[in-house]
Amino acid sequence: MSSIRRPLARLGLFTGLVGAPLAAAYRFALIYRVRAGYPRRRPPTVSPADLGLPFVELSVPSSAAALPGWFIPARDGAPGPGVVIVHGWESNRSRTLPHAEVLHAAGFHVLTFDVRGHGANPPERLPISVGEFAADAEAALAALSARAEVTAVAVLGHSLGGVGAIIAAARAGDRCTALVSLSAPADPRRLTRQTFRLASLPIPEPFATPLAELTTRVYLRPRGHAVRALSASRAITRYEGPILLVHGSADAVVPVSHLERLARAARGGGARRVETLIVEGGNHSWLHEHESYRRAVASFLADAFGGPLSPTEAADRASAVAAPRIAEADEAFSALAIGTGAAPTGPAST
Repeated sequence: MSSIRRPLARLGLFTGLVGAPLAAAYRFALIYRVRAGYPRRRPPTVSPADLGLPFVELSVPSSAAALPGWFIPARDGAPGPGVVIVHGWESNRSRTLPHAEVLHAAGFHVLTFDVRGHGANPPERLPISVGEFAADAEAALAALSARAEVTAVAVLGHSLGGVGAIIAAARAGDRCTALVSLSAPADPRRLTRQTFRLASLPIPEPFATPLAELTTRVYLRPRGHAVRALSASRAITRYEGPILLVHGSADAVVPVSHLERLARAARGGGARRVETLIVEGGNHSWLHEHESYRRAVASFLADAFGGPLSPTEAADRASAVAAPRIAEADEAFSALAIGTGAAPTGPAST
């Protein structure tokens, strides 16, 4: 019996040594989900009227609820193409208005809205992920397409909204004429790993990458999302329309290497046309303040839509718009609080 007990004892010790780190990793993932899954809601502080833009209040029917939004008609409401704008994490539709100014000047109708759990929407009971950004972006594309003034639609998204735009465009297929993605992370696991770095968490390799994988899976579990289904790098291979990927060279939140990964994936997939723009000196947000961005986006969309203006005229009109940032706090990932000992944000803190 003693010859049996000794191996069993060694097995028990081994199990304990392995199980303790795994249990700690799982507890970390649960804490991460609580702290990172619920954005601080910032209601819109300005309206299109404050920027001299015409608009109509509307609701976007989504799987969550009716999402508040604005339709901003161009060219006195004449029939023509329109663009959905998808904001990023802890942002809202008023922060997208400089992008709307640029698109409006270039002759495009615009629909911008608050993603669930953001802006004027109530808090969500479950953590919010890229999956919710994608579902709401898809709903907004359908709402814009249904308007009588709109002859074709495209989508433009920033950061997590950029990933949502990519996934929504892939699902919409030829119902989405073009895709513009700004400062977007390439996949969920890399985004989680990057938040560890941003929070200055002292997690060395080879532990950080598998911990990011586990944390991502635990984060997505409450809503039943698969990690692969929310990867921008995978989704972009399925979109066959023209693509413009934009990133700031000084982006400290999502490194520019994510653009390079997305571009490689898109060119290896079915996309007929993939363009990239690295805005020199550009940060994670406020790329609309750079003339190179305004010209590139307007020209790209005018060419993709075939109007209403020529690419050159659209670029000239867009570049003439200053499009300064809205005076609000910049986007951040709530996961950064993990490294600071701050209290959780959102419903989990109450």
